[in-house]
Amino acid sequence: MKYKYVYQLAIAFDQTLNALLGGWADETLSARCWRLRESHKLAKIGVTIIDILFFFDPNHCETSYESEKNRFHLAPEYRKDKV
Repeated sequence: MKYKYVYQLAIAFDQTLNALLGGWADETLSARCWRLRESHKLAKIGVTIIDILFFFDPNHCETSYESEKNRFHLAPEYRKDKV
């Protein structure tokens, strides 16, 4: 299997899990936790747990949040920069 395919499946699973937990359908749980970390205690705990689980990806939640803000997970046609 190609890396990009597996990566897209992981994002889809992550977004589905986030939606099941009451979040936006097009946002990953990692990005949601980072976005809400200052105002929600559970989100702050979530950042800690997720960043530990993704130890091979330093600052995973923050990076996920920035990726969501910059829409890097979308197809190039949907992005402003059309990369």
